[in-house]
Amino acid sequence: MEPSQPDNRSDLMNGSATPEVLLNPSEVLVTTLLGGILATMCLVGMVGNIYTLVVVSLSRRLNGSMYVYIVNLALADLLYLSTIPFVICTYVMKDWYFGEVGCRVLFGLDLLTMHASIFTLTAMSIERYLAVVKPLETLRRKKVYRRAIAGSVWAASFFLTLPTMILIDLRVSRQGGVTKRMCHPTWRLESYKIYLTLLFSTSILAPGLIICCLYVQLARTYWRSQAAVFGHNDVKRCPKRKVLYMIFCIILTYWTCFIPFWLWQLLGVYHHHQLAKLKSPVVICINFLVTCLAYSNSCINPFLYTLLSKNYKEYLRSQQKNSTLLSKVKAKRDSSRKSMLSRSQACTEGMVAV
Repeated sequence: MEPSQPDNRSDLMNGSATPEVLLNPSEVLVTTLLGGILATMCLVGMVGNIYTLVVVSLSRRLNGSMYVYIVNLALADLLYLSTIPFVICTYVMKDWYFGEVGCRVLFGLDLLTMHASIFTLTAMSIERYLAVVKPLETLRRKKVYRRAIAGSVWAASFFLTLPTMILIDLRVSRQGGVTKRMCHPTWRLESYKIYLTLLFSTSILAPGLIICCLYVQLARTYWRSQAAVFGHNDVKRCPKRKVLYMIFCIILTYWTCFIPFWLWQLLGVYHHHQLAKLKSPVVICINFLVTCLAYSNSCINPFLYTLLSKNYKEYLRSQQKNSTLLSKVKAKRDSSRKSMLSRSQACTEGMVAV
């Protein structure tokens, strides 16, 4: 027998679940406002991420490691944003029109893209750490290696999402003589708690700890090495430092947008009896707030990706410039050595002739 479940159980994965029937004008106003905000986010986010992909495609001549990751982040954002029209339709019509397959696909996309984003950001952070600690090994790695990493990220994300896609169905009920459809997880409550806690750990907790440790080590190693080469004033203008800052800004934005979402979901399964005491408008408003906050991440990211691409181009140019300067210095040294050898040889021949 299924255990008793909280009212917002079907909303746990995303706002894409069917909401409660709205009865009073204030709730209708909130729903209309949510629809307008989400529609704007969808438009801005789609345009921004498509622009990011275009910019990256035009910059293919620069074979930097970041470009593979930026493409995957932008694709994950586009997939996530593609669910917004279905969310708006569901909230406005107060019904689910997309069948059981729609439940599985849309709920799956939410978790798939969420994990793909944070796993890609973690891979970017590891790569930047290795670029500072072991620069020669990083330079030897080919683009195929990074594509394999990106493929592994999507495979791991899909594996974590699979239980959600399987253990969900479409339930039909009659409310006031009207037929209503709702996507509903088929988990037992205790199993669902474990699974949701696992998802929180894989999408927030574990990546957060890894990234924090990496950036603490990076801060130490990077500051010492750059201060020794450039001096403390020049370190602040170093392009490589800007790249690290931009990656960290993207990660910080992810946490800001998704931690409230996950805390609300965990409260829904661990303290659902207390949440059941909240008034319906309060629950609906919180659901709307965390939904908008989660989608805003995909809307903000394109601007950060563009800045990251710009700073990374600057960093690659500086690397190319340094490489050119080193080549010139080396050529000059070789020329000096040859000149000294030729003079020494001429002098020796003169002495022999005498």
